[in-house]
Amino acid sequence: MTAGTQRAAVLCGLGGALPATAVPNSALAAELDTTDEWIRTRTGIRQRFVIAPGEATSDLAVAAGRRVLESARKAAGADTEETAVDLVVLATSTPDHPCPATAPAVARRLGLTGVAAFDIGAVCTGFVYALATAASMITAGTARRALVIGADTFSTILDPADRTTRAIFGDGAGAVVLRAGDPAEPGALLGFDLGSDGAGEELITVPAGGSRQRSTATPPPERDRYFTMQGRAVFNEAVLSMSKSAETLLARIGWRGADLDRVVAHQANVRILRAVADQLGLPEDRLVINLDRVGNTVAGSIPLALADAAADGTLRPGDKVLLTGFGGGLTWGSAALRWPAPYVEPVA
Repeated sequence: MTAGTQRAAVLCGLGGALPATAVPNSALAAELDTTDEWIRTRTGIRQRFVIAPGEATSDLAVAAGRRVLESARKAAGADTEETAVDLVVLATSTPDHPCPATAPAVARRLGLTGVAAFDIGAVCTGFVYALATAASMITAGTARRALVIGADTFSTILDPADRTTRAIFGDGAGAVVLRAGDPAEPGALLGFDLGSDGAGEELITVPAGGSRQRSTATPPPERDRYFTMQGRAVFNEAVLSMSKSAETLLARIGWRGADLDRVVAHQANVRILRAVADQLGLPEDRLVINLDRVGNTVAGSIPLALADAAADGTLRPGDKVLLTGFGGGLTWGSAALRWPAPYVEPVA
C-alpha cells in the first residue's frame, strides 16, 4: 500500500473448529419426542456438534484462531512482523464467564500478548458486527492486522427437554484474519450495513442471569436460565431484516442482487436461507449452506460456512460475495467483498 492510498481491511486467512462429538438427529430422536424426519424437514439439519464436559467457548475460539493464524502465515509465505496480529475481536453470546471478557484469555493462549482484545455480543449477527468493528479499526489506522473470531457453545444454555432448540443449535467457531490493504484488491471489505431493534429483545433471549434478574431478591424459575426463542416471529423477522440489510448494502456499493455469485447468510434454518435468496431474486444454488452438517452455530455460523465453502471450492477467487446475518437484540448486518484466494486450514 503506497503513501496516500486509501486504506482497506482485506481478508487474508480463514479457518474454523468444531468439537469432537457429533450428535446426529437419531440421537435426539432417541432422547426427545422428535424424529430425524421432523428435524430435517423443518430445519435442514442432519447433525450438530457439542462440546465435552469441562470445555468452553474459549477452547473452540483458540482452536479456530490457531488454524486461521497458520493459514494467514502460509498465505504470506513468512512469519514476520508483517503477519503479526495486533487486535483480537471475539463475537460470542456464551463467554466463559459473565466477567471478564473472553477475548483477552483467547489472545493470551494464542501467544498474542499485549494486543487489544475484546468481546462483542450480537448473538447470530455477532460475526458481522465484529468484522465491521475490526475493519473500521484497520481503516482508521488503530490496527494493522486483526484476528476476528465468532464462537459459541449454545449447548451450555439450552433446555435439555426442549426438542426445538436442541435440534437447531450446535457448538462451533470460525475465524478470519484481516490486514491493512488496498480497496481495489481481492478480499477487501467493500462495505457494511448494521442495524438493531430493541423492541424485539424478548424474541430471542435468556431471561435470567443478567443484572435485571440478579438485582431482585426472587430466585428465577429454572426455565428462565435457558435460551428461549419465539420461532415463527423470529423466522419472519430474520427473512425481512437480512433481505432489507442486503439490499441496502448492495445499493450502497453499486451491486445488484443478480451480480452476486454467492450469499453466505447466517445458517439458522434452510427455509430462512431459501426465503432470503427468493427476496433477493437469486436461485438457491447461489447460497452457501453447511447447516446440514453443523447446525446453527450462532456467531460461528458465517465464518464456518465461509471456511467450508472455500475449502471445497464453492467460493472461487473473484466471486462477488455477500455476508448477511440476523440475531437476538434484535440485530442484523451485512458485508460484501470480492473473494480472494486465502490459504484455508480445513475445519476440524
